Amino acid sequence: MKQSYEEYRFSVTEILKYLVQGLLLCGAVDYLFYQNPWLMFLALPVTVFFLKWKKKGLIRERKKNLNYQFKDALNALSVAVQAGYSVENAVMACSRDLERLYPQETDIVREFHYMETQLKVSVPVEELLMSFGDRSGIEDIENFAAVFYTAKRTGGDMNRIIQTSSRMLGDKIDVRREIETTLAAKKAEQMIMSLMPAGIILYLKMTSPGFLEVLYGNPFGILAMSLCLGIYGLSYWLGRRIVDIEV
Repeated sequence: MKQSYEEYRFSVTEILKYLVQGLLLCGAVDYLFYQNPWLMFLALPVTVFFLKWKKKGLIRERKKNLNYQFKDALNALSVAVQAGYSVENAVMACSRDLERLYPQETDIVREFHYMETQLKVSVPVEELLMSFGDRSGIEDIENFAAVFYTAKRTGGDMNRIIQTSSRMLGDKIDVRREIETTLAAKKAEQMIMSLMPAGIILYLKMTSPGFLEVLYGNPFGILAMSLCLGIYGLSYWLGRRIVDIEV
């Protein structure tokens, strides 16, 4: 069945999980910066934005995994074409190979199962790949589908096209994984640095409760803590942007 990878539907379990996380986040912010139960209730709509933020992250992670899976699919497709299969039969053989690599519910396995069923009713393989590229929203898949479509309609060397695309995509993914490995430690450091301000406030509240009392329960304190919270949020966002490198 066709599906758009620009969308994501939460399961009931995921909705409950992320709602609880959003509520805990609101509770932590209220405890550290305001200590006002009424502001806690006003912050509850933040959980809606938290769900949207999580959805964007899940979509991005899903598309990244699909890109990695497509590399394996191209390798399997290239091997099948070199073995003498036609492109249509190579897609069916590729579907069998992907079943050995990934679970049945994996996106790439579902996509090639869908292609296999459509090929049996004489849908052109180039149209199936173009549809897959459009729905995925992934540049590598879109580019391969466009080149494949043109070559198939003009009688190009399909074997060479698939091999070249597989090699280029593999090189790009290898570079991306090296960058992710290099940045893993930096991302951990950034997360620790992001948690330090909240940790300092919590430490002061536990060890010297009266030290921060002047910042709670009065307009000046609310304004000051709101300013600090805004700077804190901006710093976290900038930190994530710095360590988030696209290839």
